[in-house]
Amino acid sequence: MSNDLIQAITLLKGKEWVDLTHTFGPESPHFSAFDAAEFTTLFTHDDGFFAQKFSFPGQYGTHLDAPIHFVRNKRYLDEIDLKELVLPLVVIDKSKEAAENHDFSLSVEDILQFEAEHGPIEKGSFVALRTDWSKRWPDVEAFNNKDAEGNNHAPGWSLAALKFLFEQRQIKAIGHETFDTDASIDYQKNGALLGEYYVLEQDTYQVELLTNLDKVPPTGAIIVNIVPKPEKASGFPVRSFAILP
Repeated sequence: MSNDLIQAITLLKGKEWVDLTHTFGPESPHFSAFDAAEFTTLFTHDDGFFAQKFSFPGQYGTHLDAPIHFVRNKRYLDEIDLKELVLPLVVIDKSKEAAENHDFSLSVEDILQFEAEHGPIEKGSFVALRTDWSKRWPDVEAFNNKDAEGNNHAPGWSLAALKFLFEQRQIKAIGHETFDTDASIDYQKNGALLGEYYVLEQDTYQVELLTNLDKVPPTGAIIVNIVPKPEKASGFPVRSFAILP
């Protein structure tokens, strides 16, 4: 017996689905303050079944940061509502700019130029910044992109752009292909991840280390973020994917 839900899932499955998630392991790029992941085999098929133990920080691989990750007295991962995890997806493509300038930082003017071409960003959207930094995965050295002094150079969001998106456009969440929300040069200048703190201070989440944004149109797709539900967690690896229009 058909109903609107069955019709909806049939419609969705007829669309193209794009995986936005890196496969990760012990050798994958990761935030420098964290140890590498450890994957251990507990039992093999010779024991009757195959089982493993996984040890890694919550912020590892493509992952979802809960508000509590940076901001006291905000929500844990398990407190994020299911409907917050499925959102209209907007992709702002600045891959050319990031290739030319590894310290690129998205500005309000960049957003206005995007809107001039694609229309105003919808309230409640998930906005992803495409830089094609994900194409450096899984090369740790290329992903970190350190100079002779040991400073990272990677693109990101400016604080002004984030404030514009959340306060003027009332978006719901953001995502990007790098380790951090802020461009590395902004972090070095400010001595703190001001953009990342601001996003999580809105009591919402972000997804870091996204991939395949080059396969998603600027507007019209939706993003689905499937994440486990550990108790009182600040974040966890996520399976993010887009369903194209």
